[in-house]
Amino acid sequence: MDKQTEGIVVSVKKQWWLSIRTKALRTGPLDGTIFPHIMKVAYTVDGQEYTKRVWINAGLPVPEVGSTVQVLYSSDKPSKAKVM
Repeated sequence: MDKQTEGIVVSVKKQWWLSIRTKALRTGPLDGTIFPHIMKVAYTVDGQEYTKRVWINAGLPVPEVGSTVQVLYSSDKPSKAKVM
């Protein structure tokens, strides 16, 4: 990962099937439950558009759709990327 560009958040989906409970004693089925997300980012390198899916751990802030994020990519293979 030696180059950097900006990417746009295309979609964010909550992973309802994987719940993480943060309370030992709950009063309801979703009380104290948090969920991870999968974010899809689109970025362009030398006129070619790429997309990257990123797992966001439960409890971390989730960017809004349409916001920009930094993408680190390999100059040899731009499809290999990491979202910051």
